Amino acid sequence: MPKPTTTLPTPVSVQPMVDAHLSAVWNFCSRMTLSSDDAQRAAYETFERAGHGKPPLDPAEQGLWLLKVAAFVVEQHVSATPEVDFDLLDETLRSEATRTHEVSSLTQPEREYLLWELKQGCMTAVINCLSPGERVAFVLAAVMGKSEEQAATALGIKTSAFKVRLSRARKKIGDYLAPRCEHVEPRNPCRCPSRIGTALSKGFIAPPQTAVVQLRTPNRPFDQEIRSRDAVNIFRTLPELEVPQTLILRLQKAVESGAWR
Repeated sequence: MPKPTTTLPTPVSVQPMVDAHLSAVWNFCSRMTLSSDDAQRAAYETFERAGHGKPPLDPAEQGLWLLKVAAFVVEQHVSATPEVDFDLLDETLRSEATRTHEVSSLTQPEREYLLWELKQGCMTAVINCLSPGERVAFVLAAVMGKSEEQAATALGIKTSAFKVRLSRARKKIGDYLAPRCEHVEPRNPCRCPSRIGTALSKGFIAPPQTAVVQLRTPNRPFDQEIRSRDAVNIFRTLPELEVPQTLILRLQKAVESGAWR
């Protein structure tokens, strides 16, 4: 009598997941950390774990599953207390008088590039002033647009608990930005164009590395950015961050080596 055959589950290839979800995983890891190196390590480890784990077969479910893995990975590398706080952020960007002479020689594309870099960096730093639990709730819901139910599932917590985290995060960020940021209220004192010089001098942002500046959002100039009294709307308009070529090549090499499925 022939032995019954055992049907093994079909392994999920990593490459299609990288192609489909690398941008989202990178965006998540970048918002959760203040270091590009840390974000790259976390994003790489996320797909490494996917290659040795059991991702869902349904492509529609894989994105949320990868964010769940990424949240776990980041948690292992992020300090239990924030690396920055709102006072330190004020000291970095707003303790000096407005400086404009550093930007007088910039071309318009260079100026646009730096304005976007400053807004991206400032908003990411604001997120990183939150505790890790509040931070991940805010990133998943406010930045990445996940529903409360989806985000709670990704974190493995009850929806009610997630709502508490998100409410606290939104209040802290709203209370900080409301009296400061021009994107919340045009009459507020902190305006990105007047802060470029200070941000450059303190290393908060860096000038473009190439002579030809490619704008992140060519169809949406910086001076046409929305303003909203609800800070969440500002975060939702941030462009996704560009995935570093070094991370793309490293992932490609790992997949091609056969080390991952």
